[in-house]
Amino acid sequence: MSATAVAALTAILLVAVASTVIGTIGHRSRRTSDFLVASRTVRPAANAGAISGEYLSAASFLGVAGLVLRDGVDALWYPVGYTAGYLSLLLFVAAPLRRSGAYTVPDFAELRLRSAALRRICSVFVLVIGWLYLLPQLQGAGLTVNVVTGLPTWIGSTAAGVIVVATVVLGGMRSVTFVQAFQYWLKLTALALPAIVALLFFLGSGHTFDRPQAPDFRERTTVTVDTDVQLDTGGPTRVEVGPAGGEVDGAAVPPGTVLSWGPGTRHQVAAGSELVFPAGSPVPTAAGRPTTDAHWLTPLAGDGPHQLLAIYSLIVATLLGTMGLPHILGRFYTNPDGGAARRSAVIVLAMLGVFYVLVTLIGALSRFYTPQLLVSGPTDAAVLLLPTAVLGSGAAGAILGGVVAAGAWAAFLSTSSGLLVSLAGVLSTDVLRGRSVADMRIADFRITTVLAGAAPVALALGVEQLDFAETVALAFAVAASTFCPLLVLGVWWRGLTARGAICGILAGGILSAGAVSVSLAGIGGAGWAGVLLYRPAIVTVPMAFLVMIVVSLATRKHRPANTDALLLRLHAPERLGLFRERIEGSGRPPV
Repeated sequence: MSATAVAALTAILLVAVASTVIGTIGHRSRRTSDFLVASRTVRPAANAGAISGEYLSAASFLGVAGLVLRDGVDALWYPVGYTAGYLSLLLFVAAPLRRSGAYTVPDFAELRLRSAALRRICSVFVLVIGWLYLLPQLQGAGLTVNVVTGLPTWIGSTAAGVIVVATVVLGGMRSVTFVQAFQYWLKLTALALPAIVALLFFLGSGHTFDRPQAPDFRERTTVTVDTDVQLDTGGPTRVEVGPAGGEVDGAAVPPGTVLSWGPGTRHQVAAGSELVFPAGSPVPTAAGRPTTDAHWLTPLAGDGPHQLLAIYSLIVATLLGTMGLPHILGRFYTNPDGGAARRSAVIVLAMLGVFYVLVTLIGALSRFYTPQLLVSGPTDAAVLLLPTAVLGSGAAGAILGGVVAAGAWAAFLSTSSGLLVSLAGVLSTDVLRGRSVADMRIADFRITTVLAGAAPVALALGVEQLDFAETVALAFAVAASTFCPLLVLGVWWRGLTARGAICGILAGGILSAGAVSVSLAGIGGAGWAGVLLYRPAIVTVPMAFLVMIVVSLATRKHRPANTDALLLRLHAPERLGLFRERIEGSGRPPV
């Protein structure tokens, strides 16, 4: 095993041990509220660190940089949307949700509309969104282990799942809060160091990104193609088939064959092919992606169909989807009051902004240092490969690569921990309805934590590797189409009824989840219909709002009698004395 692999594996193990040790700080938690909302004692600064650690997942740490490397300025809508989503959360739901006294989204739904059926439907979509979000986290852990050590991906995925389950079982939300705050600062350090080092080397190279030609290989580079791919050339390209041979344009090509590809041509390369590019050769890119640096810096430069429609739908999903993510909403339940929830959200905006600036910088620099990823496909590995690409495989590159690997694992563990708390909370209160004794509920919580963690681990081992940022965007689309309308209308409109909420959630949830399933199965098709299947939020979110409003107006006689008093409690400052905490061990919010 190389020095780089040893350093990375050591760093990963240290992060795993540190996370587990810090997690045991909460092992004395004995009450239900300790496990689910840390007894609502987390202050704004600490909670902001935990929220940022939880929110910045594999999609943020690896996926955004990979998208910037591949798509250029068009990829910036991802970090913009992920960050701006907190503005919606801050403006519309953070403080009222905290004042509701609920522990989970299904809790809030039942408290607001007095419907057990609505609660069950919300529980189902918490599981759908949570598992869809957990899948890329565990796969990201597997990818990291595979890239930096060469070990099989299943080892990383399984290890991450076991560590996360152990952390949550030991202490619930109380211990997870400490772990996530620690992991945010670790992730930030793991991005800042390689970004600064790579930027210094880049500024001394005299290279720029405004050239009209394609990026080029700085040295002779061998690329193994893992999946079938179509490549576009940005200039005359000379490529040699490596010792493993290959299949190009539908024909088997023997090793050592030299191919000459003209500029602006497209070529089909089969999986398993080995291509060798000489130093200075233009880098071909995946079909439909920007081929030259100038196009890479130009909005809508790719030739994909209906790009503007896809971008608008992505903006809707990320801007409103944050408001509907169960594990993010659960974080605001841990604040002492609504004002503290708002302050937490403001601090989070600053912390996310710094993080995404670093990720974007790394993605841009990777176009110069790791251009081979544009050919082989797994651009999510850009952050992991940047340190050795800049510093080489010596001691400095190995140490910096280990720090980055540690940060990547921190990203997977922190997000997965928060998701698992949300999933286990819903399963323990809505599936395993135990006695009203607090200790019994804690036992249920621990059992459901194991159950909630087992399903995504099995999926991660059985499903093909997914594009992290794209997959998380699909989870955002489902969240925006279900819980966003429920929360916005539930907090701000007295006319919402349980029947309206049920119909709206089912309409938005079934359509968005169905579109996500079709997209993940790879049968979405082409044209505007294919784009909407892949990015359904621009249709499903307005439809969910419309259905909720129309059905609620038609069933206005069924509006809960205590609606006005409850809304007053959600919006009135705590100092007026209208807010009441949930009764410990009762399993239900106060009514």
